[in-house]
Amino acid sequence: MIPLPAPFSDSMRALLGDEAAPFFRALEAPYAAALRLNPFRPGAEEASLPFTDETVPWCPAGRYIRPDTRPGLSPLHAAGAYYIQEASAMAPAAALDAQPGELVLDLCAAPGGKSGQIAGALAGRGALIANEPDAARARLLAATMERLGVANALVTNAWPQELAARFPETFDAILVDAPCSGEGMFRREPDSRLEWREGSPAGCAARQAGILDQAALMLRPGGRLVYSTCTFNRAENEDTVSAFLDRHPDFAPEDFALPGVGESKEGCLRLWPHRVRGDGQFAARLRKAGSPAPAAPIRPGRIDRDIQARLAELKALAPGWEGHVETPRFLLRGDVLCALPGALPEFTGLKAPRCGLHLCRLGRGYIEPDHALAMALRPNEAARSAEFDEAQALRLLSGETAESAFKGWTLLTHRGMPLGWGKASGGVMKNHIPKGLRIHL
Repeated sequence: MIPLPAPFSDSMRALLGDEAAPFFRALEAPYAAALRLNPFRPGAEEASLPFTDETVPWCPAGRYIRPDTRPGLSPLHAAGAYYIQEASAMAPAAALDAQPGELVLDLCAAPGGKSGQIAGALAGRGALIANEPDAARARLLAATMERLGVANALVTNAWPQELAARFPETFDAILVDAPCSGEGMFRREPDSRLEWREGSPAGCAARQAGILDQAALMLRPGGRLVYSTCTFNRAENEDTVSAFLDRHPDFAPEDFALPGVGESKEGCLRLWPHRVRGDGQFAARLRKAGSPAPAAPIRPGRIDRDIQARLAELKALAPGWEGHVETPRFLLRGDVLCALPGALPEFTGLKAPRCGLHLCRLGRGYIEPDHALAMALRPNEAARSAEFDEAQALRLLSGETAESAFKGWTLLTHRGMPLGWGKASGGVMKNHIPKGLRIHL
């Protein structure tokens, strides 16, 4: 095992005192792998049973992964039945406690685990903006939202100050899972020990302060902000929160509790690897003073005749899609028709790899249903669906065709969960799962 950096060890001894020895032992022990069930996939819990055992105490949808199992290789993973996520990483979204109908921002969202958890809590109501400044990671974030079947999210690729200029006092709740020195990953990713430097915490704290200041501008009066890191030092955690409160007297700490972890102190709560079955995590919940202004009523946008005609075609293929987007308005991006939740604010000018639910591509006289639409649907919401066992599903995910008694666009499913679209004719189901998502057997 790669040794811990000496300055880090010294600082942890000073911080933990008598608990330092069990803490260091925990960092050398195997980490506890986990996954989070996707609430948009009925039957996900039963499907995951071969891979999982106990529930993660602070996340009802979290499950610890059994040793010697590989849930990432199952077609259930491709079908979005679950998201593989370290158990302690489920705590910040639990602390945020998003409620259906809220407008929520996940400011530093890639690769998307916490955004997916927030989307699950919203239950298809309200809207989520999931942001990532790095373009490649923003594409990964968009792919995660697609695989999990999230229909009411906008994925943006912007710096915090760009969003703050666009969305002043806009959000009911904001999660800032800030870039940090990553000390909480020393067990799970030992190579990260080599990247840590004695000055890393101070440098990260300065960056975190700037991100938090932008987040403060975007929170509505009365809204809540959760700040989190996966690091242990005080500089990036309690000290960063304290400095933020000094700069923003309109914010105050708000205490909360997580099952299996305990109660926060002055709004701050830590998960330590020697106390819980998980890696290191810090979360602080802060409340902005004031009362939010009454929300303006949401009215559906106007739909031109051509879009109406295409929507009629789409409804013939997927009659249940409308139940996934509240009060939709429609946006044509190139040849892709998107349905945006009415709660989503205007975002013209921002880079957005994913806009609500991508419905279909429009051709001359025809439509091609989008993969994202397939991943949002249940079998009874498509005009035609075809169920495949595990071996068949794996072959489909590798790009093979299948036999079919159907004709036309068909939702491909495994254990009632979507894999993508196929198009059948002449007894053959042609595979339309995007090539970039296919697996190699």
